[in-house]
Amino acid sequence: MADNDDDKTEEPTSKRLADAKKKGQIARSRELNTFAMLIASATFLLMQGQKLGEGLIELMRTQFQLSRAVIFDPASPALHFKQVMIDGLMLLVPFFILLIFVAIVAPISMGGWVFSWEAIAFKASKMNPITGFGRIFAVRGLIELFKAMLKIGLVFAVSMALYKSFIGELLGLGAEPIDKAIHHALTIISTCILILSSSLILVALIDVPYQLWDHSKKLKMSKQEIKDENKQSEGSPEIKGRQRRMQMEMAQGRMMAEVPKADVIVTNPSHYAVALRYDQNSNSAPKLVAKGVDLIAAQIRNVAIAADVPLVASPPLARALYYSTELDREIPQGLYLAVAQILAYVYQLKAAEKNDWRPPVPPEDISVPDEFKRD
Repeated sequence: MADNDDDKTEEPTSKRLADAKKKGQIARSRELNTFAMLIASATFLLMQGQKLGEGLIELMRTQFQLSRAVIFDPASPALHFKQVMIDGLMLLVPFFILLIFVAIVAPISMGGWVFSWEAIAFKASKMNPITGFGRIFAVRGLIELFKAMLKIGLVFAVSMALYKSFIGELLGLGAEPIDKAIHHALTIISTCILILSSSLILVALIDVPYQLWDHSKKLKMSKQEIKDENKQSEGSPEIKGRQRRMQMEMAQGRMMAEVPKADVIVTNPSHYAVALRYDQNSNSAPKLVAKGVDLIAAQIRNVAIAADVPLVASPPLARALYYSTELDREIPQGLYLAVAQILAYVYQLKAAEKNDWRPPVPPEDISVPDEFKRD
């Protein structure tokens, strides 16, 4: 059963946000983009209007003063029209570059850069008229209608105020010289666009927080969705348990393979077993190659007996080694003396067996420093 929107009270996870971004689902405000484009256009006209006007005047002067031969040449009109289009476009290239730049930067400033094929892919559901009507009459559709009505009201009110303010100047343009009239007209147009654009900031200030809130609301998750996501990303407890068991079995297999190579097994004698190996030709300390308690300890002892590795019972030392030393690590310095007593006994035992001597007495009362003692 799908979760209800009322159940989606949790903030989206980083994975949910990343997946949404891949699908092109990010916060966007068309009102912010429109506002930025209009402000940029008006600013450009205010700053470059005079230069643009001079370019238009020069374009009309050069292209409308035609000689008799050019006028009666059948190929001339097409050539002149082509040249007028090229010159006009060249005048507007900076303006177009500015608009393209703003059209890219304005959306990025809110939701970041995203390109998703999935977002632009064709979906038959988008062509369903019933779904379309549902979107129109949904809450989101009503909000879009409110914004549209607000924009119409603002633009109408500001346009009427601008009309009353500039009607005298507009009517006086016809009495001005052509050069001055063009400059004056561009100034009026850019000023009106700037004021109209500025009025739309009210709509943008309403739309931007709403889009951020709506985007966050759509991505909210229920507790069950978070649990399901954790299972997918980390694996179910059963799978993780099976993986841990396999890892432990592999580690135990490698550890048991080291037991026959050990010099001695220090035991508890029944609960703990620790296998030590010492290379007399190196300057390193004895190394712990295997350890275990209870069943694993019994397995270590069985492997050691089968491989004829000596077992020495020393409960305090066995516990100290088990808790103080990790696998395949050298024993701590504080246990050097105690382990040396064990190794000395082992070497004496091997020498006695080889030469058929009387076996040495196992060491007793091996001293273990207090900081290494464990009950």
